[in-house]
Amino acid sequence: MVNVDKAIIARIKKEGEMFEILVDCDKALAYRKGEGELKEVLATNEIFKNVKMSERASETDMQKLFHTTNADEIADIILKKGEIQLTAEYRNNLREEKKKQIVAFIHRNAIDPKTGLPHPPQRIGDCIEQCKCKVDEFKDVDVQVQEILGKLRELLPIRFETRELEITLPSQYTGKGYGILKGYGKMLKEDWLPNGDLKFVLEIPAGIQEDLENTMNGLTKGDVEFKILNKK
Repeated sequence: MVNVDKAIIARIKKEGEMFEILVDCDKALAYRKGEGELKEVLATNEIFKNVKMSERASETDMQKLFHTTNADEIADIILKKGEIQLTAEYRNNLREEKKKQIVAFIHRNAIDPKTGLPHPPQRIGDCIEQCKCKVDEFKDVDVQVQEILGKLRELLPIRFETRELEITLPSQYTGKGYGILKGYGKMLKEDWLPNGDLKFVLEIPAGIQEDLENTMNGLTKGDVEFKILNKK
């Protein structure tokens, strides 16, 4: 069981009646995603009408509105369909983590049209703050990026782009290099050359080309060839 003193409230309202339970914040959110067991989430086995007043829900109301008086079954419904009351500190932490994910997504997938290079993560983050873009701790990253872009472009020249790169890898590096390259993007084509070298066509987000080149140059001591075949 969870420590009651550290628990938060999860609740659901049905036909004007409130039903509340005490839960661990992290484990409650994980349970909503289908992770963990109910007994690890709950601080008590009680269903309350008002936790702060220590007022328990009546069995009559539970039977009428949930068609059961089983506390575990009702707690499961509250956790999956109700509202989890997060602390301000926890919300701020979630929001900051989501912002980092948004910045990483933009850095990976977008470039500065003037230079063809990705914007540094710090610059992207600073511009998100400057344009007062709202970050929702629960909304998907790709959805929020589309919502943020309009304001972000007022401060930052930015274009989303994918590139098809032709990469020629010397034969002595194909063992390690092949796995690394596949981790960066979508392999469109691969050809073994008569001398044992391997030529790839790899589709990647434009923002990671510089990182890819640095990685492969480090592996091959600069003995690798890159050519941009297409931008879209």
